[in-house]
Amino acid sequence: MSNSLETAGNAGNLKRIVIEPVSRVEGHGKVTLLVDDDLHVRQCRLHIAEFRGFERFIQGRPYWEIPILVQRLCGICPVSHHLAAGKAIDMISGVTQLTETAYKLRLLLHYGQILQSHALHFFHLCSPDLLFGFESDINSRNIVAVIGRHPQLAMQGVKLRKYGQEVIRVICGKRIHGTGCIPGGMNKRLSREDKNYLLADIEQIILWAECAVKTARDCYLQNEPFHKNFAGLRSHYLSLVGEDGELDLYHGKLRLKDASGSLLFDQQDYCDYQNLIQEEVKPWTYMKFPFIKTIGKESGWYRTGPLARINNCDYITTPLAETARQEFIAYGGKEPVHATLAYHWARMIEVLFSAEKIKQLLHDPMITGNDLIVEGKRQNEGIGVIEAPRGTLFHHYQVGEDDLVSKANLIVATTHNNTALNESIRIVCNQQINGREISEAVLNNIEVAIRAYDPCLSCATHAMGKMPLKVEMRHQQSGELISQIIKDTDGRLHN
Repeated sequence: MSNSLETAGNAGNLKRIVIEPVSRVEGHGKVTLLVDDDLHVRQCRLHIAEFRGFERFIQGRPYWEIPILVQRLCGICPVSHHLAAGKAIDMISGVTQLTETAYKLRLLLHYGQILQSHALHFFHLCSPDLLFGFESDINSRNIVAVIGRHPQLAMQGVKLRKYGQEVIRVICGKRIHGTGCIPGGMNKRLSREDKNYLLADIEQIILWAECAVKTARDCYLQNEPFHKNFAGLRSHYLSLVGEDGELDLYHGKLRLKDASGSLLFDQQDYCDYQNLIQEEVKPWTYMKFPFIKTIGKESGWYRTGPLARINNCDYITTPLAETARQEFIAYGGKEPVHATLAYHWARMIEVLFSAEKIKQLLHDPMITGNDLIVEGKRQNEGIGVIEAPRGTLFHHYQVGEDDLVSKANLIVATTHNNTALNESIRIVCNQQINGREISEAVLNNIEVAIRAYDPCLSCATHAMGKMPLKVEMRHQQSGELISQIIKDTDGRLHN
């Protein structure tokens, strides 16, 4: 299947179209299309064009600094990197089990992160497309228009995200790039005042989370024939699951299902990930292409994230989210739900699950305990894996006798989905663009497919300054400019 990304080769007389940057996603990337004279797409690629060097940056740093350093990868999902690195540093510290309070504080922090990140992506970045249409007027495809036409829905989205950020703040001291994880535990307790502060709004948050599930479900089902096929592709699904197959976003073991829903492996220790997953490098992007070794790079690619997690798990431990999961799975019938736009539906189920788990944890008397740190026998290697909002996140570190990091390997969720992202773009091009006059509205279909995955491109690339969008159509051989559309940094379009 992945060969379809390379079919254009060096075919002559093709025109090149560039979408740069992709908008309403975290980070910066671009898409290139090669089209023939009849505007049929011959090749499409998603490029991560700036180098991500964190595996090199952190070499030579003391291992206990890593949870703080790596969260600078991103301003949207820093907590995910903080926690994954924290788990790896626990292993290096020889700690195999945290205190009950430290463990539950990390869970609370993680669910706050899932809640705020999912709310941000769905309400702020994706809802304009779902509510107004993929090719609606560009001036309506933004959060301001959502606030104007759907004020209650927009308010719920803003307050859901704010609540998740407040969970992060009371634990880490700041909403972004705070501190929490230290080797073997956490660096401060949760006060009773902060616990009561969070408890005051949790029932309302759960109600709004239920509304978010309904909104995402209804947006999907109201245009089911189109949404089911838009960027649709069959794939494998990789995620963590708990010991009994339950949804587990913080720990668990690896499970892989194929497109029919059959288990290919289950309860695999994530510390053995290097024997399961291999990464392919291609010359036109800095982002790698992971695949399952035993299947091979041609068909061994897979998807991660909310769609994979809801498809993979056997049940959810909270009642409201489990009811929502059952409806989702029933929709798929005998197979997993493959529709790419169903990512949004699955994402809101996880928002509801996170809200329910936050309530449970805040009512747990151990959450305000004082026993926060465990010590162990120092090791030279640590691997930490969690389910970040966008998918399975791997942090792997090796440390020398001088306590300095000697080697680091990170596989972020967006990297896992790289092949699927490119495949989805190709399908959308064939479905929505072939033979049509190129316009901003038409090209937004490509971005809709990309946004469904909630890619965090900043975890794979770093850029400075504002980046305008310039789309050019040129003859490949002569370089002659045929047409162009330019979007300034203030959003204005001109030729």
